[in-house]
Amino acid sequence: MNGQTIHIRNMVCQRCVLAVEGILKELGIAYHNVSVGEAQLCREISPPQEQALSAKLQQIGLELIDNRRSGLIEKAKQLILLKARNEAPEAQQALKLSAYLTDNLHLDYTYLSSLFSSVEGRTIENYFILQRIEKAKELLAYEQHTLSEIAWELGYSSTAHLSNQFRKVTGLTPTHFRKIGLARRRPLDEV
Repeated sequence: MNGQTIHIRNMVCQRCVLAVEGILKELGIAYHNVSVGEAQLCREISPPQEQALSAKLQQIGLELIDNRRSGLIEKAKQLILLKARNEAPEAQQALKLSAYLTDNLHLDYTYLSSLFSSVEGRTIENYFILQRIEKAKELLAYEQHTLSEIAWELGYSSTAHLSNQFRKVTGLTPTHFRKIGLARRRPLDEV
């Protein structure tokens, strides 16, 4: 497949994929596939097309990534998001975070962890915890699951472990958070 793969920061869901597909169609840029974090284009785009694409993406809170390091970090963030939300492929769900990232990115975890910390200003583990807590907030706010069901779904060893981590991150107990609901949730791209 000839063409170009572009990497896009802040893509976190299927709606983002649909929005990027719409922008590419609007700009007349042919593509093979768009997935969370990247788009595989049919051919190289010109500098004016790249500027137009960048401007359109920025209007919806997305951003073209222009270097390999940033692209790698963005790919790691997308993988961490899938793992934190328990949406990773079933065969990889039981893997520890370090093994999961190493398997998918084909890089030494120590190098990846150091790079992530230097670029993001926080550790991979911290980012993972924040993503899990955001998913827990979502499940708590919708009041469809018990706390123990949420803990199990997100891979916590116990309800107490989830409660302790939740309290450290939010300053609230899960029960209190459930009472105040959606007002305390943050968009995933702001985590």
